[in-house]
Amino acid sequence: MEDLLERITFNENVLRGKPVIRGMRISVEMVLELLAKGAPEQEILEDYPELEPADIQAALLYAYQVVAGEAVYQRVAA
Repeated sequence: MEDLLERITFNENVLRGKPVIRGMRISVEMVLELLAKGAPEQEILEDYPELEPADIQAALLYAYQVVAGEAVYQRVAA
């Protein structure tokens, strides 16, 4: 599971430090919003071809850990 969380990165210069997928300008928040609104995973992957299925899993795991109050790892991209 920790491998999945390595896909979530933080950088003050990218979306003001929001958690993003692999340093891209695709936020965890946006992925979660699409899922919450009922977008199927395959549709998200088609609309954002740079995403991988594991990125969506990582966003869900990150959200789970935040809600569960578990430690969330923050790494600043180089």
